[in-house]
Amino acid sequence: MGRLFLVELDGRAYRCRVCDSPLALADDVLSRTFNCRKGRAYLFSNVVNVTLGNEEERLMLSGLHTVEDIFCCCCGQILGWKYVVAHDKNQKYKEGKFVLERWRIDEDVADELDLDARPGSSDAENL
Repeated sequence: MGRLFLVELDGRAYRCRVCDSPLALADDVLSRTFNCRKGRAYLFSNVVNVTLGNEEERLMLSGLHTVEDIFCCCCGQILGWKYVVAHDKNQKYKEGKFVLERWRIDEDVADELDLDARPGSSDAENL
C-alpha cells in the first residue's frame, strides 16, 4: 500500500464521524432533504477522500438505480452511495451525484437555519 494523501478542504466542510477526514464542502450540498434507512441524508455534487465500491443495482423509493457505495479512504467507514445510473428519466439529475448519510458525518459548519426541518424527498432502499 502507499502513503495516503488527503485532500484538505478550505471552507465549511463535512467530515467523517469516525476519523474526522474532510469529505465535502458545504457549498457542494445540492439537497438536505434526502432520507436513508437510518434517517436524513444529503445529496452532494462532489466529495473527496472516499473510495467507491462495486456497482450494483438497487431498488430505492425513487426507483431502480445503479449505485456504488462510498467508503472513507482513511478508516473504511461506509458513508453513503454514488448514483451511477438512474433508470427513471425523472431521476437522471442524480447521476454522478453522491449521498452522504447524515448520521455518519459531522459538520464543521454553523447552522444558521435548521435546514433539516423541511420535508423532502426520500430515497431510502426498499428492504
